[in-house]
Amino acid sequence: MSDFEIDPNVHRVTRSVLAGVLELRSRAMKIVLGLFVVFAALTPFSDKIFHWIADPLMKRLPPESQMIAKDVASPFLTPMKATLWASVMIAMPLMLYQIWRLIDAWLPARTKRIAPSFIIASAVLFYVGVAFAFFLVLPMAFNFFTKVAPVGVVVMTDIKSYLDFTIGMLFAFGLAFQVPIAIIIVVWVGLVSRKSLAKSRPYVFLAAFVIGMILTPPDVFSQTLLALPMYALFEAALFFCWRFLPDK
Repeated sequence: MSDFEIDPNVHRVTRSVLAGVLELRSRAMKIVLGLFVVFAALTPFSDKIFHWIADPLMKRLPPESQMIAKDVASPFLTPMKATLWASVMIAMPLMLYQIWRLIDAWLPARTKRIAPSFIIASAVLFYVGVAFAFFLVLPMAFNFFTKVAPVGVVVMTDIKSYLDFTIGMLFAFGLAFQVPIAIIIVVWVGLVSRKSLAKSRPYVFLAAFVIGMILTPPDVFSQTLLALPMYALFEAALFFCWRFLPDK
């Protein structure tokens, strides 16, 4: 082989990398297009979407209180931002499907048969986590926050701050409810045994509160409401592994 002759392996690697980049661009474009279609369909209802998202707080404000907009553009931008995040949540199954198709070529044959089940379970758990936060945790949290305001302090929440807080909580719970999927995968592929995880219960319990502290606002109430369900899902995943997955 001369000094100027290129190794055929380099050609194969280059073609593989180029094909991967093109596939990544194609999947990303499909995700963006799907998200844009959902967002465009929801845009006419942006005000209703924001009022629906604001409902957990609006119902618990004292009679003399109301939500306010501190920034000049907030009355327009905040409902649009709420609509965008609602579009992301609605398009989540499409996003997960495109991600799965992206990595499908590198999965073993036995994994390809199981991957769709994991994607469906992941999407379902994400929505369960979001619903748990929206219909249970947020009403309890806002009821607590509005009642502990000092005497003489009128609660008037900025709509932008409220949306950021709420979206952060919803996604925190949606991601936290992925714990069973992560546990089942690491046990299934043999990275960690179920018995080892079972022996780590005290550390997992502590880690749940640390994660709750990172993902939620800096108050013990929100941290506990995230940490306890997360640990319960950890125990549920261990039970599933004990019932259906032998240790490797």
